[in-house]
Amino acid sequence: MSPTEHPKNNDNSVRLSKRLAEQLACSRAEAELYIENGAVQIDGVTVEHPGARVLPQQVITVAAGAKAEHVPPVTILLHKPAGYSVQAAGKLNALDLLTPENWHQGDTPAPIRMLQKHFQNLECLEPLPVPASGLTVLTQDRRIARKLTDDALYIEQECIGHVQGSLDAEGLECLCNGTAIAGKRLPRTKVSWQSDNRLRFALKGIFPEEIDAMCRGVGLKLVGLKRLRVGRISMAKLDEGQWRYLMPWERF
Repeated sequence: MSPTEHPKNNDNSVRLSKRLAEQLACSRAEAELYIENGAVQIDGVTVEHPGARVLPQQVITVAAGAKAEHVPPVTILLHKPAGYSVQAAGKLNALDLLTPENWHQGDTPAPIRMLQKHFQNLECLEPLPVPASGLTVLTQDRRIARKLTDDALYIEQECIGHVQGSLDAEGLECLCNGTAIAGKRLPRTKVSWQSDNRLRFALKGIFPEEIDAMCRGVGLKLVGLKRLRVGRISMAKLDEGQWRYLMPWERF
């Protein structure tokens, strides 16, 4: 039987948190913190579920130096593929991409240990339209959530739009001066050609979902959109579908 299986109640099994609390002479709440921090093993296998069932003969061990502390909140940066959604029902779920196989650890000198607790209660900030791809921010950290919510109009986002159609100098100026959408005044935007059919948008006070209307307003068809950066945080080396942790020293 694996440590995460739930045997029947008549086999003398108990909850892991109860057994650990008795073993360590600590409270049930403290025992749960040890478990959620990945510090507890059942017969040599790490188990992070306080409700896992254990039998009397199974051996419970706790990592040396482990502390009964709350798991610090994390922020996750995901390269969302086009067609995936974090919020809309019935779509490909971007949260399903947050797997060990898709974790890009890079060469960071202080990697964060992956815990199952990290994938609970994630809030998506500055969500991308479903057809778009690129940098998506998911967080448990209320400080990050407040920063990106309160300063949403002042944090620059960089996007690349794949477009079809022709654009003259006057049309490009309309994109830049905020008059591309008829009847709506937008903040000034930095827009430039990256290649023959790709426009670079550096946006403040304008959200990615408005780029489609901006393009239509100057006679262009937006056929693809990718966000590369939010504030000072870029997608960098994340391949499509990969994710990484925001490091403690990184700031938006």
